[in-house]
Amino acid sequence: MKKILILEDDLKLNDGIKLALENNDYNFYQCSRIKEARKVISRESIDLILLDINLPDGLGLSFLKEIRNKSNIPIIIISANNMESDIIIGLEQGADDYITKPFSLMVLRARVEVQLRKTKTSRKYFSEEFLFDFDKMVFVVRGNKVGLSKTEQRLLFLLISNKKITLERSFLIDKIWSGESEYIEEHALTVLVKRLRDKLEKDSTKPFYIKTVYGIGYSWEEDL
Repeated sequence: MKKILILEDDLKLNDGIKLALENNDYNFYQCSRIKEARKVISRESIDLILLDINLPDGLGLSFLKEIRNKSNIPIIIISANNMESDIIIGLEQGADDYITKPFSLMVLRARVEVQLRKTKTSRKYFSEEFLFDFDKMVFVVRGNKVGLSKTEQRLLFLLISNKKITLERSFLIDKIWSGESEYIEEHALTVLVKRLRDKLEKDSTKPFYIKTVYGIGYSWEEDL
């Protein structure tokens, strides 16, 4: 289920957007203040943000920059500011799309679906600590590039694609060493996990991100 954050202080419009987009595939978080939105983003893995520019407790563009400093969440600006210069500034600040008020709810629906389709095929992970681009094989840990082997990349992708879900050891071995798993000793996974922790964790002896679920396997914890 995709998680959509609506940050709009016009409560009727906020509810109208939710109603227009509502279906079984979307879960909505409705906010009218930036401080509320910050709390939601800190605890939820949001897939799309619909962002008004003029808000009671600050400017939406400033909040956009704040988000872009640590995340690549798709953001669609919804604003009454309809000058060409306003649109250009919004897109240059990092918005993925810009819709001016008043707007057609059908058009909004279509543009939301476009952005969510992009996230389906995304093989990138952004957080305060990490930037992982699996297609370009670029891995940045706290501002420093690190090199990952093919097996380390496979393990990392499986873990972050299933955040907070415990993946069994047998499943990981089969996926990482596909076609060769019957020849791989189970200890190989333990060694691989240790190598990855050494590169990602601040203290690999006290792992925060790659958690061991004893007797079962491993899980990836969000960077909150």
